[in-house]
Parts: sequence; structure tokens; C-alpha cells
Amino acid sequence: MIGVVACGVEQPPDEMQVLVSESQTFQEDNGLSLNGLSLNGLSLNGLSLNGLSLNGLNSEDFITWFNSADGGNLAGHETLMKYMVRCAVPEGEVRVFVNPTTGVRYVWEGGMGLAPLWSGGTPATLAEQQVISACLAAHVNNHGVHVPISVLGKDSMGGIVPYSRVELMTFAQREACFFGNVFVPGGTLFAGNHMDALSPEQSTPRPCGLLGLGMMSNPACTQMQRIGQCLDHCRLEPNGYFYSECTYNGVTYRPLTTRIRPSDVNVCGDGVCQVGESKGTGYTADSCGIDCGS
Repeated sequence: MIGVVACGVEQPPDEMQVLVSESQTFQEDNGLSLNGLSLNGLSLNGLSLNGLSLNGLNSEDFITWFNSADGGNLAGHETLMKYMVRCAVPEGEVRVFVNPTTGVRYVWEGGMGLAPLWSGGTPATLAEQQVISACLAAHVNNHGVHVPISVLGKDSMGGIVPYSRVELMTFAQREACFFGNVFVPGGTLFAGNHMDALSPEQSTPRPCGLLGLGMMSNPACTQMQRIGQCLDHCRLEPNGYFYSECTYNGVTYRPLTTRIRPSDVNVCGDGVCQVGESKGTGYTADSCGIDCGS
């Protein structure tokens, strides 16, 4: 896993206010979130799985990993921990780490509560490793752009991540399934289309998410293996909103499923060169001369 970048695109105040209001009506512990995690060579090897608690964060293993792994990429590790705590720990809780090497104090806020045992201080179970890996994958954006997403699925104990009709209507564009396990040596992340596909002139700011029909990869998403359509490898829940398990290369994983807003699907020809579109001489997203020039 790879250097983490956490930069974003500024949204108009009225749009952000709508998003905040909607998130409050959903439930504070639901899957509404902002992506923007970029994994560029950042490794979890050496990160202790003995508990995401005060004792665990003060352990020698964690301190060594935070300060020394990946060439001492403290900024990357801080951002990775922000997303990891958001995925694993319930909303309303925080995890605090005072780095004894630098004296810097970090406060990471909980959000989705997908890994209650690990959050409580016990070693991470296989189910927790998988669902946290899926959550990190769902938040990856190598463009460094913050895009609102809806995250649906089950936590490590089998409980359904809360959602509402308003959330489903707002995030009406079905996007992708994500699964894998990055906590094991050689661990891999996987992604596939959630039933829909983009047409050649369409793109999104999330290169690891929704792709065109038949596309197995995106040059801007280097750390995930594409699997095509999720339905070919995953079991869809009866409600049709998310997948409960995915099996690939003989291994069964706990996935998470994402949705985005229709307004985050860009179209070549709208007169604006947007993230996900490239210069060229044609009218497709990867050669959008009409919007981005040649």
C-alpha cells in the first residue's frame, strides 16, 4: 500500500451544507463518508493487530511502525490511521496517540464502527481484517479528490450498515464492490462494477470505482485488481443494494458496496475538463478534446 495524499476539491458552501444536513438525517453511524485516501506504497506490514485501543496505540510495535515504516512516512501513516479509525471505531469515539518520538498528539475520530472487537482492544479477527480492508479500498482515490460516497454492507459481526431512503435517492448511482485483505503478507485489494457501467464519454473522479463495460483496470488505480462485474464473483443481498460475500481465487471475503451521486458522473462534451477526463482529439473521456483540448 502506497503514500497517502489527503487533498480535496473545495465544494460550494451550499452543497456542503446540504451534505451535512443529509448525513444527520441518515444516522450518525451510517456509511455516508468522503473518500480521498491514496495508497501509494504505504505498507501495513508491522502494524500491530493487537487492538485499536489506547494500549495498542502505545505499544512498541505500533510506535515503531508509525515512525519508521515506509521510510518514516509519518504523514501517510497519520492519514491511513484517520481512515482506519473512521472505518473501525463507532461514531462518537476517538483514538488518541501521542507520538513519543516527536511529541505530536493525534486525534482520530470513529465513524462506521465496522470492527467492534478490534476497536475494543482485542486482536483483529479475520472478518475484521477483511471488512476494514474493504473500507479502506472504498475510500481510495489516487486523484486525491474528496468525493461523497455511500458505503453499504455488513460489519464484521454481520450487522447491516445503517442506511435510509434519502441516502439511496441522493446516492442513486450504483458504483462498485470492494474486498480483500491488506493485513496479510501479499494481501490484495479487489474492485468491480456494481451492475452498472460507464459509457465511453463518461468518467468519474474515482478511478477505482465505476468503469466502462468490459474495462478491467484504470491507469490511475494501480493498487487494486479489477474483477469486472461484482455479480460474477459476489453474492447480492435480496434487497439488491449490496453484496454480502465475494469469492476470488478460492478465498471468500467480506465486501462493501458503494454508491455515488449522479452529479459525480462526468460527461465529455459538457464544456468542462473534469477529473477523470484527459486531453485528446476525440469525444471520449480518455480523449476529450472538446473539454480538455488536444
